Amino acid sequence: MLDDVREGLMRRPRELSPKYFYDERGSRLFEEITQLPEYYLTRAEREILVARASQIVELTGARTLVELGAGSAAKTRILLAAMHERSEHVTYVPIDVSEEFLDQTRDALQRELPWLDVEPVVADMSDAIDVPPGVDTPVLFAFLGSTIGNFDAPSAIALLRRIAGHMRPADHLLLGTDLRKDPRILDAAYNDAAGVTAEFNRNILRVLNTELGADFNPDAFAHRAFYNEAEHRIEMHLDAVGMQTIHIPCLPTITLADGEGIRTELSYKYDRAAVDALAVAASLAVSQWFVDAESRFALSILEPIP
Repeated sequence: MLDDVREGLMRRPRELSPKYFYDERGSRLFEEITQLPEYYLTRAEREILVARASQIVELTGARTLVELGAGSAAKTRILLAAMHERSEHVTYVPIDVSEEFLDQTRDALQRELPWLDVEPVVADMSDAIDVPPGVDTPVLFAFLGSTIGNFDAPSAIALLRRIAGHMRPADHLLLGTDLRKDPRILDAAYNDAAGVTAEFNRNILRVLNTELGADFNPDAFAHRAFYNEAEHRIEMHLDAVGMQTIHIPCLPTITLADGEGIRTELSYKYDRAAVDALAVAASLAVSQWFVDAESRFALSILEPIP
């Protein structure tokens, strides 16, 4: 983490990895974001899952679900229920960076779904994907919520290749991607009226304070998010309000001028051609493409190219 932060804050523009949003508080804030009226992504993806979960399970034959960036597994329950309709024994492997949040998810699922075998894995999916040995096959890997959009093209391809490296010929990947649309809709989704996204954005500074002993004042940073139409991506920043002097043990003192920003997240938006190109570059192929009624979001099934 210290190495990541050192490298990111020395860049111009300065940046921090969005994976550090997600301590327990950050995970709760993101769950709150998914309920906001402006944040259409979760509702659109859920709509597809409700309509297509049985078909997805039928097409993939999945008996084990491995979910990257699992969070609370709110939408995943739809897939798990569809899997249980076909198989008495279902295994769920949630992979996430927040051990505390994973423990809460496991406990909740085991109470709600006593037939489910839950094997959580604490890991940073951008570095490693660990699948417990001996799980039932075929495996459906799930990367939902358009989290793939947080990675630029080379990093997204590298991540998909890493997933593909764990896939047997009969396995599949269910990939969620947010689609390109009116920039006003996109801007509103990342600048909600209640300010929850702004608080989520500032939480990354609280994580650095807790984990690294930094002395950021999160309230002295303004949330800024906008759609970069040329790059087809949302950019999220924290801008210093007044000059800031930041101390992080083992790093040089960092001085931010008034208005100087730290980029905290990119969220790329896709069309079918862009998803196809990502898949092919990772030795995968899109075999099925599902969109919600308003064509805001897509779920695609990817399979290994022989």
